[in-house]
Amino acid sequence: MEPLGGRPCPWCIADGSFAARYDAEFADLYDVPSIVPSETIEILSRRTPGFSSWQGDRWLFHCGDGAAFLGTVGAQELAAFPDAMEMLRQEASEGWPTGQVEGFLAALDKDGNPSAYLFRCRKCGAHLAFADYT
Repeated sequence: MEPLGGRPCPWCIADGSFAARYDAEFADLYDVPSIVPSETIEILSRRTPGFSSWQGDRWLFHCGDGAAFLGTVGAQELAAFPDAMEMLRQEASEGWPTGQVEGFLAALDKDGNPSAYLFRCRKCGAHLAFADYT
């Protein structure tokens, strides 16, 4: 395999030629719902740029499809997306008492730690999110 010489162009990522040439994957997909087609998994893992997060990226799915990644957000930005905030609240409440959950959500920082990662369902438009921290 030849060494990577510079940055890959976005068109080479999108058409899959970069992944084929360097046997690359851009996202480590796990917990993929069984109704998600294998073609979607291939597009997300080998033709869609990933993103950086504290513990590793986690792609979200909704309506049997991969959701669109919108970016890193904090509590301030999440105020405009109550459906995503509720998803974070439910996820955190599985292990923490209510007061601790609300404190954690209030501490989310777009440029700091902890952060949240916002997605939008490509079919129904629902907003989804997960939080991550060191």
